[in-house]
Amino acid sequence: MAAAESSFSSMKEVMVDVDSKQQRAKPHWYERYVQPCVAELLGSALFIFIGCLSVVEDAGGTGRLQPALAHGLALGLTIAILGNISGGHFNPAVSLGVWLVGGLNITMLIPYWISQLCGGIIGASLTKAVTTDEHYANATGGAFSGVVADEQIPSVLVGEIVMTTFLVLAVCMGAINEETKTPLAPFCIGLTVTVDILAGGAISGACMNPARAFGPALVANYWDYHWVYWVGPMLAGLLVGALVRLLIGDRTTRLFLK
Repeated sequence: MAAAESSFSSMKEVMVDVDSKQQRAKPHWYERYVQPCVAELLGSALFIFIGCLSVVEDAGGTGRLQPALAHGLALGLTIAILGNISGGHFNPAVSLGVWLVGGLNITMLIPYWISQLCGGIIGASLTKAVTTDEHYANATGGAFSGVVADEQIPSVLVGEIVMTTFLVLAVCMGAINEETKTPLAPFCIGLTVTVDILAGGAISGACMNPARAFGPALVANYWDYHWVYWVGPMLAGLLVGALVRLLIGDRTTRLFLK
C-alpha cells in the first residue's frame, strides 16, 4: 500500500512538473498576437517599397525583367527573414488561402489583412519620398495602370486568378502541407512571383496581391479598375483553399474532411 501511494505521489509530481514546463513554454500574448502582425506590417512595407521602386525607377531596356527580379527576390528574402514569426504572407490572398488550409487561426486573419494593407501604404509612401516627381508621375507611383478599357477585364481577371493561384499554391504546398513542405519554400515562392511577372506582366501587370495594389493606388490616388486586383487574387485564395482541402492536401486533412 505504501509503495502504491509512493508511486502515485511520484506520478503526480511528474505531471505537475510537466504542466509547469508547458505553462512556462507557452508564448506570451505579444509573441502570439502582436509580433506576427508587426512582422506582416514590416515585411509588406519592405516588399512593396522594393516592388514599387523597381517600377518607378525601371531602367530603360530591361522590360519586365527588372520588376520581376526585384519583386521575386524581395519577397523571397522577406519570407526567409520574417517567415518564422508570422508565416511570411505579406499578401491578403495568401493569408486567405493559408487560413482555409488550416495554417492560420481565424482570429488573426483580419489583423493580418490590416497589417498588410498598412504595410502597403508605408511602402508606397516611402517610394514617393525617395523618387523624383517626374519618375513617380510617369509610373503612376507603381500603381497598376495597365487596364484602360472594359474589354481587357476578362483577360486581366483570368490572368490574376491563374497567376495568384500559382503563388498561393506555392505557399500552401511549399510551406504548410506536411507531405510537400520544403526548406526551400522562400526561394520557391519568390521564384513563382518572378515567373508570373515575366509571363503575365503584359496582360494584367501580375499583381497577385491586393496590398501591393492598394498602397500605391492610395498614395498616387489612382483607382482605375482597382477592384480587379482584389477580386482576382481573393478568388484565387478561395480556389487554392478548396484544392488543398479537398483534392491535393496531406492525408491527415483529407481523412479529417471525410
